[in-house]
Amino acid sequence: MEIRTDDLHAMLGGTEILHGIDFTAGDRSLVGVIGPNGSGKSTLLKCIYRVLKPSEGAVFVDGQPLSEYRVRDSAKKIAVLAQHNFYNFEFTVQDVVLMGRAPHKRALERDSAADFKIVHEAMERVGVASLRDRLFSTLSGGEQQRVLLARALAQQTPCLILDEPTNHLDIKYQLELLDLVRSLDRTVIAAIHDLNIAAMYCDTIFVMQSGHIVAAGAPRDVLTRSLIRSVYEVDADVFTDSDGLLRVLFYPQSLV
Repeated sequence: MEIRTDDLHAMLGGTEILHGIDFTAGDRSLVGVIGPNGSGKSTLLKCIYRVLKPSEGAVFVDGQPLSEYRVRDSAKKIAVLAQHNFYNFEFTVQDVVLMGRAPHKRALERDSAADFKIVHEAMERVGVASLRDRLFSTLSGGEQQRVLLARALAQQTPCLILDEPTNHLDIKYQLELLDLVRSLDRTVIAAIHDLNIAAMYCDTIFVMQSGHIVAAGAPRDVLTRSLIRSVYEVDADVFTDSDGLLRVLFYPQSLV
């Protein structure tokens, strides 16, 4: 599945946040969106998964304007692991993951044995099957993030959007989550805070600054010392380690 935006503009509170974004995520690629806080990463993703309506321009899903899809149909195409999730009611982990099956069901249709099988497999895949009867609200932030990834997997969509998915995870689970996402064989769009994570896992990186795309390409072409200085206002070295991995090493301001 290909996701594309054409001259995308978006407003929040009367202020234009996105200023004509042209963006493409190719079929079965992992595309990272990076940039400092307030650069527009989450706003771009919200336009793609229909939480925010663009003020100008359009989002296209496999060449068809997203606005032409019914919400239920677009939910069969795109699943989301959002940055903030709040629940006012007490749900078990299994109940939360079952929510991922909603786009595939008619109104008032009961969950089937097939639904429970899909949900169980999703929970097993992200390592939360043992938590199935726990209340979601009692879990740690990292556990909640893994449950929400299981919900997205249970939705069985060809595209997955991740808004800073590793925020609440320790290093082990950051790597496990991205290893899992990398193995999914689907289009993935991820807003990523950690440049080293982006360098390790992304096929393509789009760099945002003040609501504009200022660079795009393969990690080795985009993550340069000069770009990091320009966008993040910090000094860094970018190098390839002995295993062939691209690394970003930041310097404390006191040493600059």
